[in-house]
Amino acid sequence: MRQTLTLSESLYARLQTAAQEDGADSLEEFIRQLVEIWESCRDEVRRRQEVVRRIDALRASLQARYGDMADSVAWIREDRER
Repeated sequence: MRQTLTLSESLYARLQTAAQEDGADSLEEFIRQLVEIWESCRDEVRRRQEVVRRIDALRASLQARYGDMADSVAWIREDRER
């Protein structure tokens, strides 16, 4: 399916310059590559958000089960100094 996308003249010029600097065969190919990069970045952000959600759920579960846990940083620091 082909569609027409309307761009401002300044955006078109910036894309054209970027495509030339990048050595792209055509502006269309350059935009296609940009969309693919955007999709992979979006997927990575979603994956990371899911990992954070799972970590938060695990933290909440551990806190509900064991209560507040003391910060171990001081103990680790003390252990290293021995």
